[in-house]
Amino acid sequence: MSEPVESETHQVTITHHAQGQGGKYVARVEGENASGFLEWEPRDGLPENRVASDTRVATHTVVPDAIGGRGIAGLLVDRLVSDARAQGFKIVPQCSYVAKKFAENPDWADLKA
Repeated sequence: MSEPVESETHQVTITHHAQGQGGKYVARVEGENASGFLEWEPRDGLPENRVASDTRVATHTVVPDAIGGRGIAGLLVDRLVSDARAQGFKIVPQCSYVAKKFAENPDWADLKA
């Protein structure tokens, strides 16, 4: 699912892609070749344990210098949080950036696993 959002004056499209048992949110900035991403994996591990995890571990957020300084990482975390609210899953903020955003947004506390 694609969701266009604004970052300052830049059009950013964020899509979610299934990747193994986890996933990746990808941010593309209009007119740029580089893209940023936020990866997550299910807390419950391998598919034989539980395919549809109700807890996602945010493992990495990466925004290349070419598109840095535009709030892209924050938009990726916002999308993860928005999906958590809409789909009813919890988040383990393992990634230091995601953990920082959770600390800055106490209203997200109900989504933290």
